[in-house]
Amino acid sequence: MAHGWTPLNVHSHYSLLKALPTIPDIVHQAKTLGYDAIALTDAGALYGAIEFYKAARAANIRPIVGVDAYVAPRTRHDMDAVIDRSRERLILLARTTEGYRNLIRLVTRSYTEGFYYTPRVDADLLKEHAQGLIALMPANAGKAAQQLRNGNREGALAALRELKEVFGEHAYAQVTLHPEAEMHDALMGELVEAAREVGVPVVADREVYYLTPQDVEAYATLLKVQQGAYDPTTPPEDFDLSLPSAETMEMLYRDLPEALANARRVADMSEIDIPIGEWKFPQFPLPKGVTPQQELERLAWKGVAWRGLDPNNPKVKQRLSYELSVIEKKGYATYFLVVGDLLREARSRGIYTTIRGSVAGSLTTYVLGITNVDPLSFQLPFERFLNPERPSAPDIDMDFQDNRRDEIIEYAREKYGKDKVAQIGTFGTMLARASVRDVARALGYPYAMGDKIARLIPMGRQGFPVDITKAMELEPDLAKLYKENADARRIIDLARKIEGKARHISVHAAGVVISPDPLTDHVPLQFDPKGTGKLITQYEMRSVGEDGVGLLKFDFLGIRNLSILADAVARVERNRGVRINIEHIPFDDQKTFEMLARGETMGLFQLNGSGMTQFLQELKPTTIHDINAMVALYRPGPMESIPQYIARKHNPYLVHYLDDRLRPILERSFGVIVYQDDVMMIAIELAGYSWLEADKLRKAMGKKIPEVMAEEKEKLLQGLTTHGMSQDKAQELWALIEPFAAYGFNKAHAASYGRVAYQTAYMKANYPEEYMAAVLTAESGDTEEIAKLIAECKRIGITVAPPHVNFSDVYFSEVPGKREIRFGLLSIKNFGESVAKEIVADREAHGSFSSLEDFLARANPASLNRRALEALILSGALDNLGYAREQMLAHIERLLAYTREIHAGEQAQQSLFSAPDETHPPLGLPPTPPLPLRERLAQEKLLLGVYVSGHPLDEYRDLMGRRKITNRGIKERVPVDVTATAAGVIVELREVYSKRGEKMAFALLEDNEDRIEIALFPETYRTYREIVTPGACLAVEGRVTRRNDEKSIVAERIQTLDEVRNKLKGRPAVSAASAPAQAH
Repeated sequence: MAHGWTPLNVHSHYSLLKALPTIPDIVHQAKTLGYDAIALTDAGALYGAIEFYKAARAANIRPIVGVDAYVAPRTRHDMDAVIDRSRERLILLARTTEGYRNLIRLVTRSYTEGFYYTPRVDADLLKEHAQGLIALMPANAGKAAQQLRNGNREGALAALRELKEVFGEHAYAQVTLHPEAEMHDALMGELVEAAREVGVPVVADREVYYLTPQDVEAYATLLKVQQGAYDPTTPPEDFDLSLPSAETMEMLYRDLPEALANARRVADMSEIDIPIGEWKFPQFPLPKGVTPQQELERLAWKGVAWRGLDPNNPKVKQRLSYELSVIEKKGYATYFLVVGDLLREARSRGIYTTIRGSVAGSLTTYVLGITNVDPLSFQLPFERFLNPERPSAPDIDMDFQDNRRDEIIEYAREKYGKDKVAQIGTFGTMLARASVRDVARALGYPYAMGDKIARLIPMGRQGFPVDITKAMELEPDLAKLYKENADARRIIDLARKIEGKARHISVHAAGVVISPDPLTDHVPLQFDPKGTGKLITQYEMRSVGEDGVGLLKFDFLGIRNLSILADAVARVERNRGVRINIEHIPFDDQKTFEMLARGETMGLFQLNGSGMTQFLQELKPTTIHDINAMVALYRPGPMESIPQYIARKHNPYLVHYLDDRLRPILERSFGVIVYQDDVMMIAIELAGYSWLEADKLRKAMGKKIPEVMAEEKEKLLQGLTTHGMSQDKAQELWALIEPFAAYGFNKAHAASYGRVAYQTAYMKANYPEEYMAAVLTAESGDTEEIAKLIAECKRIGITVAPPHVNFSDVYFSEVPGKREIRFGLLSIKNFGESVAKEIVADREAHGSFSSLEDFLARANPASLNRRALEALILSGALDNLGYAREQMLAHIERLLAYTREIHAGEQAQQSLFSAPDETHPPLGLPPTPPLPLRERLAQEKLLLGVYVSGHPLDEYRDLMGRRKITNRGIKERVPVDVTATAAGVIVELREVYSKRGEKMAFALLEDNEDRIEIALFPETYRTYREIVTPGACLAVEGRVTRRNDEKSIVAERIQTLDEVRNKLKGRPAVSAASAPAQAH
């Protein structure tokens, strides 16, 4: 039914920590209260506009799209800290579709031109974009109300006249009544009189920030969650800011009937039409008279020869003709042309790329150069990517070197228009654990209280977070705490109400939109809040794409391993004069497969980690298909099939098929289901499914919803039996298929990633120094990862030399002619890139540093500060320049003063280093007691991630040498749940609290070869806490387990190596530290 009153000022959680309700909640509550129209007016932004528009229309409610805009006190360009930080608000509602577009432009410009603490419009912008808009001057934060509050009635009248001048008959003054606040209602009386005097109609309204009065505590808590987020233009907390019923408002405004009628009048005025789901393809430049489809076909057939395929081969001819006909029917030619253009540009710039996902199943994309996997050779189905029945658009995920990805985004902006290209925005939300901690802090509870509850909430997995309600079902201790502890119950109840709400907007990891016309015809834009200067959409991916305004999304992903490959290839050419085309390396290289069989996987793409390494050692891969299969199978669910795959590869007699019709589908994988495509082809070939039905089965398995899975199981079993399979065999086949639910990999994706994995393995096997130097460079700054990689270098016979100002480059560098890699200066912790580059540049220009005095004299004191100099000293980068580390460290202020004195008479420097001069006076540092060895080593470990001048275990060399298994051996060969003993030095100790609030710890125990994680549960930690300290050399006995895809040990018994050695005097073997892993 139509009401006499309509809510016109409703805020959702997209007001970012200023309001509570989600869009579905708003629409549901509006429906419950009987409203047939409602407005969404979030603070300064249009983030939720499309979601709101769709949800309201689906509920048969008229959506009124608006914004609660901030208005600059002067102009949007003025940003004085005193004058311009204050602001007013103005509620703007889209009256027409043109008004909706003007809202988009206003909001965009408020962010890109007027942002100062908040996005701000000004009078000029309002005049320029007033067409099609309704303006409501807010009752609380509007200019007229503020002037009245300050006793300036003339100012209020002037503000209302200005509003009327800009918006004419579509200008209104909002009136809100709050009987609980007498002063406010008195102010409203003055506002009504002023509006009547000027001739601006008044509108009865309510500022809605939550939906029911019961939500007020959650709302107040939300405002406190982010310290400093208080907005003075938000109504006071003691106002009732819930969504009222129409009856409540009619009673409240019974003495102001015209205000109620005006609210309805405003609602009736608003009639906008936003096209949803209508594709808007970019404009691709074409020769005159040529259609996108014609250009695509020309390039495709030309690409057949480029790829070395025979255009007269019936398979090639039939497949390509079929694919092109499907693309034409679906109208997607422009999409393929744009993607092909982007990737051709990347190749022309020498940027390494690959493609992920099912697109590798397309011959069209292969001959266009979009993909690098031949779908005919790998038997990849095109229909998995695109088929005539599939309603959704194709999705091509482009991977680029992560250090050059932005180049291609910038190219897209230059070619297709800077006003037509933007990255997609995405929202960070309040997850369960964070919500609990935030609520506890906001309510003033000690940190330990919130942390105790948060730790009881399971972490979930990426993309599938566990919410509080689910956590209560999964974790009995959480449910018990909720039941027994009133404080915990209060925290959890409030956390439930703020959980899942939008917290901030950021840049989507990959998504970019390219529009045929200016983006502000379709989506509001803003800059990345982190200050990167990137332009992003305010609409998230679903609202931008086919479920929203129909802009075409392109995924530009940055992959570090592609950067590593490019770097390694460049190093090989520089050092050896060998030019490698990574796309044309032999994919049957024996050295590569032998290396993988040895388990030398550290630093490889997709193939590292102890679990994968162990399987590769057992598999002993011999083809690229083995690599692809391992990439696909090493996931929860499918992983159960790996032992079977390995056994069948080594023993063909074990290969069998439940049905002979499975042979052509599974022959290459020895009869084992490996890919999502296998499941789909089984459904098509053995159960009579269409591609659309098979795709529906795939999606159902991916979502793993029990009810849907049960339906699909029944349908598949019926199809199998109808097409000649027995009931028993059909059930057996389902049992093989079911583990793929939610985790199965598509075959084309595995082929693309398997190719990159092989390429990294090939480079490591054939050019180990260059490849490992590239990997080490990519990991610079992560001392833990550097330590692992250096251990791998030592394992494969590569020496890693410490940093030195006379020998190191900026980054890790291989030493030509030697199996040696040298630390880069940038790899020293606390040492900056600019000073590292200047040191290397000066050395290359003027020669090595002959002494410490020479180094200091050539340094600019403005750049070589105490922190940087200390890092050079303690890392050993200034060793052998005339003084010991302890001398330099003890007199570091004198060294810095020496540099300043040398430069005192010089004019402003243009670079870090001055020209070398052999006449510098000697420092003459006095002798200093040597640094204790352990302190020296500890500093090296801290700054470099490794020990370079010795090792804490050197004094236990005889003891360590008598072990029968190393830490690496435990990780690679000892099964889970078997007891083993690890030995080494504690390089990291992290104390945490158990679910019951007891202190426990995780430690990293490192020997000369590798490190292994040790878990010390509360009782064990209490027992051995005094000896488990950083730098302690220990033997740890315990049960082997797996955590985060790595083997670790749950400690049961711990001894210092000194204790072990003392016990072993006169005995032939080490009992605690050398016993081979065995079950007790």
